[in-house]
Amino acid sequence: MNYRIIIFIIGWVLKIEAVFMILPVITGIIYKESSVIAFVVTGLISFLLGAVLSWKKPKHQHFYIREGFVTVALSWIVMSIIGAFPFVMTGTTSNFIDAFFETVSGFTTTGASILPEVESVDRCVLFWRSFTHWIGGMGVLVFLLALLKMAGGSHMNLMKAESPGPSVSRLVPTVRSTAKILYGIYMAMTVVEIIFLLCGGMPVFDALTTAFGTAGTGGFGVKNDSIAGYSTYIQVVVTIFMILFGVNFNIYFLMLAKKWKQALKSEELHWYLIIIAAAILFIACEIRGLYGNLGQAFQQAAFQVASIITTTGFATADFNVWPEVPRTILVMLMFIGACAGSTGGGIKVSRFIILLKSTGKEMKQYLHPRQVKKIQIDGKIVEHETVRNVNVFMMIYIMIFSFSMVFLAFDGKDLITNFTAVAATFNNIGPGLELVGPSANFSIFSYPAKLVLIFDMLAGRLEIFPLLLLFFKDTWKKF
Repeated sequence: MNYRIIIFIIGWVLKIEAVFMILPVITGIIYKESSVIAFVVTGLISFLLGAVLSWKKPKHQHFYIREGFVTVALSWIVMSIIGAFPFVMTGTTSNFIDAFFETVSGFTTTGASILPEVESVDRCVLFWRSFTHWIGGMGVLVFLLALLKMAGGSHMNLMKAESPGPSVSRLVPTVRSTAKILYGIYMAMTVVEIIFLLCGGMPVFDALTTAFGTAGTGGFGVKNDSIAGYSTYIQVVVTIFMILFGVNFNIYFLMLAKKWKQALKSEELHWYLIIIAAAILFIACEIRGLYGNLGQAFQQAAFQVASIITTTGFATADFNVWPEVPRTILVMLMFIGACAGSTGGGIKVSRFIILLKSTGKEMKQYLHPRQVKKIQIDGKIVEHETVRNVNVFMMIYIMIFSFSMVFLAFDGKDLITNFTAVAATFNNIGPGLELVGPSANFSIFSYPAKLVLIFDMLAGRLEIFPLLLLFFKDTWKKF
């Protein structure tokens, strides 16, 4: 284990977080809020601590998958701890566990909140709260990769540990250039959404925070009713961009490179759009009696479906009061999630494609034992290692989900509340059903239960393995 390089990178992460805190400081100055001092102090602490940890560049910069996973997991935990300070210092939360929950929910782009209402919270705090979505959406380590030059395959090991999906590939020969391209696309799409929101008459502050939440597929809003109070135009814009940010960013790169045929033949993209379209049509037909006409029902169904499958968590309606069938479909979408390589959470569409094709292959194997057939996606053979990784991922996913349900049961809440609370945090969505529905929040849980949900949020965003490896003693051995 190369401890020196791990400490060095964590130091850089803290310095980057300190730089990011300049934005809420500027926001506090613009709105003349005294809470700005909390971000100044936290930013200084973060920068000084980061400077100490990264003071000396390690002699040996090579590190492997193990170091990559540990670095990513520890970076996200440390980043969330520091990011929680302003919530406590400003009195937004009464204790550190609630502040930590809110910050982890922000960075992991979950959007589950313990705040009963947000409109009385200072603007600089709300800005930071939403900006954590944007930071966590593409990943702070991916941002670091675009800045920091490292040796050998170290870049790839970091990207594999932080990027969502069963596999990660380079867009261009170097990983550093890939990171720059990804963040370039991410920033450009965010700016375009902000422009569209401003064109719809949305205030600048609201447009920025909404775009941050959409881009990171997070869902923290600055209004108590989330997006419900805005115009239909704004709701449609947010719906479209939620779906766009749920697409694998490799496809956008291929489009920019004018490789349209390769981009549009993606099986994952096809199934992603088919699932969205089918869910919208079915739910719209089911809820048409709750709205004035089918068009309005379609628009509301589209927003909620886009919000849930991309794990954004914005809401324009309290879908907790919808009929059972639409609610069941939304819960199923929680697990499916967005595409691999996007800012969305969930299990990912690509994993379900691999699982379905693996099942089909096994069934045919029973009928034709001597047949040798490989699983293919987009005309390319899926390596056995990837299939095995997906199978192990699903097994561990079910185990963590089950244990989390058991732990939450001790809080005495009903089964639907517990089930959807775990689903909403583990899949990085935000709202669930019943006591954690769109019009409620997660403050109802005890501190131990909140710690379980914090673990679920981190495990979900980091795709389980990086966080889980922290608890294996072999991880820390020197080989």
